[in-house]
Amino acid sequence: MVRLPPMNALKAFEASGRHLNFRLAAEEIGVTQGAVAQHVRALEADLQVKLFDRLARGLALTETGRKYHAPLLRAFDLIRDASDELRPRQDVVTISVTPSFATKWLVPRLAQFTDANPDLNVQIVASSELANFQDDGIDLAVRQGSAPKESGLVSQALFPSEFYAVCSPALLQGDHRLLVPEDLQHHTLLLDGHGLWPLYIEKILDAKQTPKFRTIRFNQTAHAVDAALAGQGVALAGDLFVADELASGRLVRPFPYTVQRDLGFFIVAPRKSRNSNSVRRMWDWLTEQSHAGLSGPESSR
Repeated sequence: MVRLPPMNALKAFEASGRHLNFRLAAEEIGVTQGAVAQHVRALEADLQVKLFDRLARGLALTETGRKYHAPLLRAFDLIRDASDELRPRQDVVTISVTPSFATKWLVPRLAQFTDANPDLNVQIVASSELANFQDDGIDLAVRQGSAPKESGLVSQALFPSEFYAVCSPALLQGDHRLLVPEDLQHHTLLLDGHGLWPLYIEKILDAKQTPKFRTIRFNQTAHAVDAALAGQGVALAGDLFVADELASGRLVRPFPYTVQRDLGFFIVAPRKSRNSNSVRRMWDWLTEQSHAGLSGPESSR
């Protein structure tokens, strides 16, 4: 039976062949650069071949070295894969949410979930694209609008859809202070994707007297809310996005009027999930958080 070279020498050569650098190979396998160089020299002596050309700025595999490195690379990959199969795996749940939902609601609360589920890794995909749950790697999603009707999906409502005007307290002062709906004509309307401003204006103003408004359009509610915080105008949002800002006084509601549409948030997931335990834990936590109210993580403790 042919004797195998020392394993440490093979490991040093395999890493050096990938990096073409003794220092980087040493950092990877956790030994000194000198130890890696010594292992490679010992392997060359044992095999009686030259594996590397030592260059001024690194290494180059010789023709013999390339032929020897290729099967060694495959062998070490097999060892790594086999070892990985034996190690306990952390469950992973991938959740798709709209960017505004991620920024204003999910991310500030996520530590509560990860602290309670240390064995579960969470991946967040912030996108307005609908998940198909087939080839996109998404386990569950939170979306705004109407719940899906597909038979292969399950969904559950999270938050209602009530929208109202919000602005910085600074807009309640000055020459054109915002006190009554008619004062909106002196301020900028911060538009976003839900498109409810025309309905809101129709509700609070006489249609015959509706003025033209200055507007700034955003594609995300979170951006409109940020602009309102900066005093740039008036946004139309709901508790989900502005409850914390209203509680702290950074935003105010200049009028009591609200408008409702079928634009609530809901959870959706495949009826037959490939990762059912992790999905169930995230689903239950989202539901629990929605029942606990819309106040921020500090006030909910």
